[in-house]
Amino acid sequence: MGNNGTENMAKGGALSIRNATKIYDPEGVHVVALEDCSLDIKAGEFVAVVGPSGCGKTTLLNIMAGFDSLTKGEIYLDGELLAAPGVKPKPGPDRVVVFQHGALFPWKTVLENVIYGPVIQNQMSRSEAIEIAKERLSRIGLREIENVYPGQLSSGMQRRVEIVRALINNPLVLLLDEPFRGMDSVTKSASHECLLELYDIFHKTIYFITHDLEEAIFLSDTVAVMTTRPGRIRMTIKVDLPRPRDYRMLSSEKFLKLKEMAKDAVHEEALKAFQRGERELA
Repeated sequence: MGNNGTENMAKGGALSIRNATKIYDPEGVHVVALEDCSLDIKAGEFVAVVGPSGCGKTTLLNIMAGFDSLTKGEIYLDGELLAAPGVKPKPGPDRVVVFQHGALFPWKTVLENVIYGPVIQNQMSRSEAIEIAKERLSRIGLREIENVYPGQLSSGMQRRVEIVRALINNPLVLLLDEPFRGMDSVTKSASHECLLELYDIFHKTIYFITHDLEEAIFLSDTVAVMTTRPGRIRMTIKVDLPRPRDYRMLSSEKFLKLKEMAKDAVHEEALKAFQRGERELA
């Protein structure tokens, strides 16, 4: 892949979530979204977060991204306080979010989309950003679409472009909220390969939300299973499968055992949610 030997070293990005609690109280409706949720994510670790719908996975992502605040507890990034009661939420270039529905500028080409962040923030000159963007797009086989507009691309291609756009800003943490949900299996497979290749190269800390247990295990180092609301970490499953990963692993005994363990835990939590009369959100 031609990296220079320094690229794939994690340079920070350790997250420490300590007793995170989030209570929403609009018009007196007391909703405890997170309660005493604790999780440590090492610098450069890929953590997939699974659990019943409405369990607080996205709430936690939004707090880490700086879009929302904590009611109790703290979140640290490399030992620096990121979120706590009374701390004003603040997004930053050290944390980049990729959402399920995408956020590419439809009026800009793929290349213009990718270079936008570092150029507008004066992190790079336009020519430097173009050079790096072209090199990144080439690595994952997207160089031929650099002059295409997002509307002409499939959802899978758009998501891959967004991940490249996120990485060009050199963040410490990538926050991915079900980026591949709703894709057909072929598109999803191509997107997995792209993300894994970029992870093997750049080794960024990743917090990845998904409902797909196979996806969670195939991509991650650790699967964190959340309880039904109020969300906390029920268990973490270490995925000791070698990297680089390929699809032959999906039928291995070790993979199937990990999937069964995760499935049992998520099923128990989903059953609790159902018994409490909570509706699964589509």
